[in-house]
Amino acid sequence: MAWDFETEPEFEAKLAWMREFLATEIMPLEGLPVEIQNDRNKMDELTAPLKQQVRDRDLWAAHLPPELGGGGFGQVKLGLMNEILGRCGHAPRIFGANAPDTGNAELISLGGTPEQKKKWMEPLLAGEMRSAFSMTEPDTAGSDPKLLKTNAVRDGEEWVINGRKWFTSNGSVADFLVSMVVTNPDVHPYQGSSMFIVPTDTAGLNVVRDVPVMSHPDHKTGEPGGHSEVIYDNVRIPHANLVGGDEGIGQGFVLAQKRLGPGRIHHAMRWLGQSQRAFDMLCERSVSRYTHGSYLAEKQMIQDWVATSYAEMQAARLLTLQAAWHMDKFGASESRVEIAIIKFYGAQVLYNVIDRAIQAHGALGVSTDMPLELMYRAARAARIYDGPDEVHKVTVARKLLKNYSPVEDIPSEHRVNREAAAKAKFADMLDQYV
Repeated sequence: MAWDFETEPEFEAKLAWMREFLATEIMPLEGLPVEIQNDRNKMDELTAPLKQQVRDRDLWAAHLPPELGGGGFGQVKLGLMNEILGRCGHAPRIFGANAPDTGNAELISLGGTPEQKKKWMEPLLAGEMRSAFSMTEPDTAGSDPKLLKTNAVRDGEEWVINGRKWFTSNGSVADFLVSMVVTNPDVHPYQGSSMFIVPTDTAGLNVVRDVPVMSHPDHKTGEPGGHSEVIYDNVRIPHANLVGGDEGIGQGFVLAQKRLGPGRIHHAMRWLGQSQRAFDMLCERSVSRYTHGSYLAEKQMIQDWVATSYAEMQAARLLTLQAAWHMDKFGASESRVEIAIIKFYGAQVLYNVIDRAIQAHGALGVSTDMPLELMYRAARAARIYDGPDEVHKVTVARKLLKNYSPVEDIPSEHRVNREAAAKAKFADMLDQYV
């Protein structure tokens, strides 16, 4: 088995343009006053010309297949693109690749009816709508969606949803939610959940608040990027809003995996972009800061940080590209181990590199004069969302351990077994030596 991550010159030119575009056109947005960055209308106005440039380059919503306006690039190329976008939080939205809209658009594109694609997906891709993914609940473990309690009961040509969700990202600014709920509690949970499109102006849908988190402790409900607590109180929606129509009943888990698999690849590649940015700050500080008789770059401890960070980043990058290649070749369902590995390993690398960069900057590193402290707080959450590290490690370990069988007496590598194998293999020759 061999992996070749090289892309053709035409695509390399696209990546080169993205790097330049990010540096000169998108990164300056970070210098705007916070109140402007949190104002959806003002940011839409400021970024509209940038989005048009992306469209002109045929790079808008590149994760979708060509028939839906995407690039049809495959996961390896999308990974390389997301590595660039990961350097700046504004970049994904300008490229039509911001979560959770990307995942929801992909979900509807893969499992939605033609009517759902026209009514919800197309406006979402055009940037005319925003969406949210509503699955996690406060009363059940988010890492075990088999425990979901929010339910939908059919009433003629309508479904009635009741329950409580939270961490519904972008819920307070979304035009609609994609909600995963129980539709049949009498079968195995893997067959008992379905997904619905729920417009946020539906009667009975109550966005209680946005839950402030480590990365944005001062977040106000209604600002972009929030994580909403949502109550479904006899929310009535038409049967036409069941994702997939009649065939979508009981398909919640299948659709969730289709949505989450590619998303985790893109998360991991964006983390590499963030890691590289922190690494650049670490190295710049190392060659600039003079203390205790020499520059930081001349001190072995700092050299260890630089070398270790670079090695971890390269390992994470290769693991992620290999997982992307595996998905392109075998599909998401056959790549669960590869995806799970990059989810927990990539998140830890991101955290490690940012942590070292902060340490090298000293007091400056923990101040808001540098982006590191925000990057650090956001990086900690990476080990939890889309499944905590521990769950992904269990997935990997269980899959790998299935390849091994127990032995009753002594280990297969024990000297006694090796001697027996040697005697059986070389019996005739050994007789000549005795």
